Amino acid sequence: MKSSDIVQRLASTMNRRDEVPNQELAKEIVERKDTVAVESLLQLLNTGSLKVRKDCIKVAYEIGAQNPGLISAYASSFLELLKSKDNRLQWGAMTALDCIALEVPDQVFSRLPEIISAAEIGSVITKDHAIEILVKLSPIEKHSESILPILIEFLANSALNQFPKYAERIGSVVTTDYKVAFLSVLDDRLNELDSEAKRKRILKVIKKAG
Repeated sequence: MKSSDIVQRLASTMNRRDEVPNQELAKEIVERKDTVAVESLLQLLNTGSLKVRKDCIKVAYEIGAQNPGLISAYASSFLELLKSKDNRLQWGAMTALDCIALEVPDQVFSRLPEIISAAEIGSVITKDHAIEILVKLSPIEKHSESILPILIEFLANSALNQFPKYAERIGSVVTTDYKVAFLSVLDDRLNELDSEAKRKRILKVIKKAG
């Protein structure tokens, strides 16, 4: 599928406000394992108009969710997009990286400073997917010692609305060496929580980790 064909299939070209055309295009590319279409898509992601680029990043991470191997060769393009001033492109790129983190773990790990920087200034969606990337890479032995302190620091500084979810995700990968630091953050922030439901979630994490 050529770039011109892809553009015609995008939601913005069709004057659609929903994402269905982009999702259908991604599904078709996955079903056909159309590597030519993926290459064309990534070219448009770098050279197209802003509307086209926003649609293309949606198609890209929809492909990645279904078959991460189809987009893993383009990790560097997604990493560069983390620097975008456009919020949609930035969180879309982080979403794509979340999809392929286990396909190219060393490459993603080598660019952790950029991922962390984007997460610190980005939207909730950007932060959520950055946490997921770190959680996925954490069990890899050679990366664990570097990633767990970062995850615990993220947790300590996270917004209260995200705190229970992040605690649950990090609790699923925290190792014995970092349990004390992890539990300390949970204990310190427990009284900050503004609902009983959130407190119950954290108490459950504490019980499981303890």
